[in-house]
Amino acid sequence: MNAPSFSQLASTAKDSPQKIKNALILLAVDQGEFNQERKTDERIAQILDIDRSRIYRVKRDCVEHSIEEALTGRIEERGHRPCILDDEQEARLIAMASGEAPEGRAKWTVRLLAERLVELGIVDEISC
Repeated sequence: MNAPSFSQLASTAKDSPQKIKNALILLAVDQGEFNQERKTDERIAQILDIDRSRIYRVKRDCVEHSIEEALTGRIEERGHRPCILDDEQEARLIAMASGEAPEGRAKWTVRLLAERLVELGIVDEISC
């Protein structure tokens, strides 16, 4: 049994709106010989009334995973990173971020917080 084409997926009402829109994204970004009028991501976003980041995610998921995962938006490998700070370290980070920003700065940045955690010896190393 053959898998349905993108055109078939985009034209069936039984699929979720997300799946249909993702199929339309993949059709629009296709660089094959049958897509003579390829549009920019910005134009596709305007036509489909979506954010360009969604187009990026759908294309990435198609390349890195599979067409089906790009269509559904469900990537099995996705998950949360394990927490790298224990409760005490996290409490100190929150207290630091809630306090005054370093001299010459209007607010804390993630990079500044990471550097300060290392400077104070709260962690040996951390990346952001």
